[in-house]
Amino acid sequence: MNADYLIVAVVSGLAIALHVVLFVLIRRWMDRDLALSFAGDDPAKKAWMLARLAQARRGRIRRRELPAWLERQAAGYGG
Repeated sequence: MNADYLIVAVVSGLAIALHVVLFVLIRRWMDRDLALSFAGDDPAKKAWMLARLAQARRGRIRRRELPAWLERQAAGYGG
């Protein structure tokens, strides 16, 4: 009987962990797509915007502020 509870607990924990991982990956993909959307078709600007996205992550820019921050960075692109 106790093994049943253990199995349910382990499987539930793994399911929750899977959902957390998928949530984080999808958020990263969305942020990447947002940054690339500001770059248009210019490959150099795409690379520059991905670097700005990495800078935003290091600088702990809040997710709510990220679109406006990336837009300002894209407007300041000088390449």
